[in-house]
Amino acid sequence: MSFATKKDEESGLSTYYNNKTTVIQEARVFNESPISPRKCRALLTRIVYLLYVGETFSTQEATTLFFGTTKLFQHKDSALRQMVYLAIKELSETAEDVIMVTSSIMKDMQPNSEVIYRPNAIRALCRIIDPSMAQGVERFFKAAIVDKNPSISSAALVSAYHLFPHAKDVVKRWVNEAQEAVNSKSSSSSFFGASASSGGYLGWGSSSSSANAGYQPIPSVSSITQYHSLGLLYLIRQQDRMAVTKMIQQLGGGRSGAGTTLKSPMALCMLIRYAAKVMEEDPNTQKQMLDLLEGWLRHKSDMVNLEAARVICEMKNVTPQQLTRSIAVLQLFLSSPKSTLKFAATRTLASLAVTHPSSVAACNIDLENLISDPNRSVATYAITTLLKTGNEASVDRLMKQISGFMSEISDEFKVIIVDAIRSLCLKFPAKHESMLAFLSGVLRDEGGYDFKRAVVEAIFDMIKFIADCKEQALSHLCEFIEDCEFTKLSVRILHLLGVEGPKAPHPTKYIRFIYNRVVLENATVRAAAVAALAKFGLNNIDAKLGKSVNVLLNRCLDDVDDEVRDRAAMYLKVYEEPPLIQPYIKEESIYSLSALESKLVSYLSDPDSLEEPLDVSSIPKISKEQAAKESARPSTLETLGVPSTSKAATPPPPSAAETQSNYAQQLAEVPELASYGPVLSSSSKPSPLTESETEYQVSVVKHIFKEHIVFQFNVSNTIPDTVLEQVSVIMQPQAESGLTEDFIIPVPTLTSATSPGIVYVSFTRESPEEYVQASFQCILKFVSKELDPSTGEPEEEGYEDEYQLEETELAAADYIVPSYVTFASEWDRMRGGVSVTETFSLPAMESLKAACNSVIEILNMQPLGGTEDPQSPTVHTLQLSGLVAGGGGKVLVRCRMTYSKAQGVTLEVGVRAEQQAAADLVISAIGG
Repeated sequence: MSFATKKDEESGLSTYYNNKTTVIQEARVFNESPISPRKCRALLTRIVYLLYVGETFSTQEATTLFFGTTKLFQHKDSALRQMVYLAIKELSETAEDVIMVTSSIMKDMQPNSEVIYRPNAIRALCRIIDPSMAQGVERFFKAAIVDKNPSISSAALVSAYHLFPHAKDVVKRWVNEAQEAVNSKSSSSSFFGASASSGGYLGWGSSSSSANAGYQPIPSVSSITQYHSLGLLYLIRQQDRMAVTKMIQQLGGGRSGAGTTLKSPMALCMLIRYAAKVMEEDPNTQKQMLDLLEGWLRHKSDMVNLEAARVICEMKNVTPQQLTRSIAVLQLFLSSPKSTLKFAATRTLASLAVTHPSSVAACNIDLENLISDPNRSVATYAITTLLKTGNEASVDRLMKQISGFMSEISDEFKVIIVDAIRSLCLKFPAKHESMLAFLSGVLRDEGGYDFKRAVVEAIFDMIKFIADCKEQALSHLCEFIEDCEFTKLSVRILHLLGVEGPKAPHPTKYIRFIYNRVVLENATVRAAAVAALAKFGLNNIDAKLGKSVNVLLNRCLDDVDDEVRDRAAMYLKVYEEPPLIQPYIKEESIYSLSALESKLVSYLSDPDSLEEPLDVSSIPKISKEQAAKESARPSTLETLGVPSTSKAATPPPPSAAETQSNYAQQLAEVPELASYGPVLSSSSKPSPLTESETEYQVSVVKHIFKEHIVFQFNVSNTIPDTVLEQVSVIMQPQAESGLTEDFIIPVPTLTSATSPGIVYVSFTRESPEEYVQASFQCILKFVSKELDPSTGEPEEEGYEDEYQLEETELAAADYIVPSYVTFASEWDRMRGGVSVTETFSLPAMESLKAACNSVIEILNMQPLGGTEDPQSPTVHTLQLSGLVAGGGGKVLVRCRMTYSKAQGVTLEVGVRAEQQAAADLVISAIGG
C-alpha cells in the first residue's frame, strides 16, 4: 500500500482512498479468480487501518467483509495469509457467525505445520472461539506453548492469557507447559520461522507457494517467551500466595541472583514486581524477598537493577540500612551517559527523599551536577530531591540555580519544584524571605492554572504557618489578583484576604485591591470581593473603616448581577442588626455537608415531614479547619514525584457524617424498615464481635430510630468450601432493657465469595423518650453445608450450628453525634438551661491523656479547641460538644481533671444541655 502524500491529503485523495464505502465496494476483489495477493493485501490493510483509527462497521458490513476475507484461505501466499488473520482478528468483534472459520484456522496451527503464519493463526483462533470450545483446542495450545519457535510459543501464551477470564478451568491445566516455557533455553531458536526467498522479505511480493518450502531461522536472544509464560503462570496462581512465593524463590536464582533460569530482563522485572506484591500482602516474607532483591541489584541488566532498587525504596517500613545498597546502585546511574537511566534514578530518589532524606543526602554531590543537565526533566527531579535533602545553608544557592531554568521546563515540572519549595519553607522558616521572593517572581511568569494554583497554595501555607511573612505574602497576592486570569484563584485569594486582612496591622491598605475587583472583574469575582469587603467593615476594627465599607457596599446594590446585589444587601442588613455579626461573619463552624445532604434527602422523601419546616438543630457541625482538612488536595509531590508503577495512594476513610449518610441509604432499601422513618443516629464504625483470625467474622453497627433500634450484623464466612444458610443472630438482653424484639432478617446464603452478608435485628423502644442502655449476649446461628468440589454446588443436607459471639452494648455513645461549636460563647448561652455537675475518681488512669481518650470514646463527642491533648501533666480541662439523637438537643461537657500518682485522675464533669434527659445520659455514661 502506498501512503498518500500531504498534497494528496489536501486534495481529498486520502479521504477517498480510505473511505469506508469505497473499501466495502472494492471488497469484490476477494471474489476474483485467480486471486491477486497484492490487491487483496492492500485492501485488507485499508480495512485494518480504518478499524484502528476508530471507524465502525455495522454488523452486516463486518460479516460480509469477514466472510469475503475467509475466501482468501484458498491462496497459499504467506504475506496475504498473515494479513487475512489480522483482518479476521479485528472484524471478529463485530461480525456474526465467526465461529464457522475455526476449521480453516486450525489447519494452519497444526504442530507439524512449518509456516510463518502459524502464530497469526493461534492469535486469531483465540479471538473467534467460544469459551466452551477451549477444551477442544487444548492440545493445539499445549503443543504451541512448548514449541521451540519463540514466535509460536509467545502467541500461544498471550492467547492463553486472554482466554483465562472466560475459560479458567481449562487454562489452569496448561500450567506445566507454561512452566516448561519459563525454563526453556531459547538463545539458539528462531524468532521468525520464515523463509526469505528471492521473492522478498518474509515472502512479501511473491505469490509462489515455493516461498514456504522451509525455515531460514533468524536467531533470537530476547527470551520474550519467558516474559509471556511468567505472566500466564502468575495469572493462574495469583489467588494462591504460597504458590506465587514458591515460584519467585524458584526463579529468583538464590541470594546472588546468578542461578536464575530467566534470561529476559523484562521477565525478571515482572518477577520483581510480583515479589513486591507478595511483600505488601504478607510482611512476614519481607526478609527472604529482600535477599532476592539485593541479589538482583547486581544483575547485568540496567533495567533489572533499577526495578529492584525502586521496589526496595518503596518497601513499607524500610530501614536506612536496607536502603544502602539500592541507593548505591541509583547513585551509579546518576553519572550514566544515558538520560533514561538518570531520569529513572532521580525520580526514584525524589520519591524516597520524602520519607528518608538523610539516606538520600549521600547522593547530593551527584545530584548537584545534574542541575545543569541538558535534559530538563532530569534537572527538575535533581533539584526537587536536593530541596528535600539539603540543609539551611544550601537554600539560597539552590534558589539561584532554580531561577535559572524555570522558564525552560514544562508546567508539570514547575509544579513539582514549587511543591518542593513549599515543603522547604515549612522546614526552614528562617529562609522564608528568599523563598517568598522566588514564589512572587514565578507568580508573575506565564503559566497554566495548575502551576499558578501550586504557587498560590505554597503562599497560603506560608501565611498559615509562618507568621513573620504574612503581611508581605498578602501584598504579593493582592498584586497577583490585579491581572489574574483564573476566576477560581481570584475567589480563593479574596476569601483569604477577608479572613486574614482584618487581623493585619494595617487592614486599610487591602481595601483598594478588593474594591478594584468589584469594579473590573466578572460576576463571580465581584461577589467574592463583596464578601471580603464586608468582613473588613463588620469585624469592629475601626468605626471610620466600617462607615467607608458601608458606602462601598451601598454602591454594589446597583450591580447588574443578582448574586452581587443579594450579598451586598445581606451584609448591609447585618450592619443594621449587630447580633447577626456572630453567625454570618465570625462563625467558626459549618454544617457537615454529607449529614446535611442526608437530612435533606430524608426530609424530601417523607411526605408527612413536608408539612413542617426542616429542623436543622439535629444536623452536626464541624469546624472550618476540619472541613478544609477533609477537602484538602494531596501535595503534587505525593502524586507526580512518585513513579507511575506505584500503587495509588489509599483514599482517606469516610468521615462520620459520610458513614451516617451511607447507612441511611442502605437502610432505606430494606422494605421491613421502611415504616421506621429517618435514621437519627448510627455507630461511627462497626464494633467487632469476633477475633480477626476466626473462621466466622462478625461486627455490629447500631442504628437509632425514633421508636426503634436496629442492630446491623456484618457476617463474613472465610471458609472457601463451606456455604452457610439461614444465617441469623440471636440476641438476649441481660436485664430489663426496655426493648421488645420485633423480628430478625436473616441472610439466606453466605459463602466466602458473597461475604459479608448483613443480618438485621429490630427492637421497639418501649419508652422512646428514654435513652435505654443495655448489654446483649449474641449467638450466631446457621446451617452449614459443604460445597461439592466438582460442581461447586452445596450438598443437600447440612447441619445446624451456632457460634458464640462477644457481648454488644447499647451505650450513650450510640445516641450522641459529635458536633462542633464555639465552646465559650455556647457555654455562656446555655447557662440558664439544664446544668449538672458531678465528681468522679479514676484511680486506674495513668495519665490525663488516657483519661481524655477514655471520656471521648465513652461519650462519642467532639473535642474542641485542641483540648483532647493535655499541655500539662497534672491539670487539664477537656471541652466536648454533641447532639443527642431523637430531639435530645445540644449538650456541652466541661471536664476539669487533675492527676497525681497516688490518686490517679480526679474528674469534675460539668454538663449543660437543652434537656434533662440528655444531661442524665452523659452523667450515667461516665458513672457507669
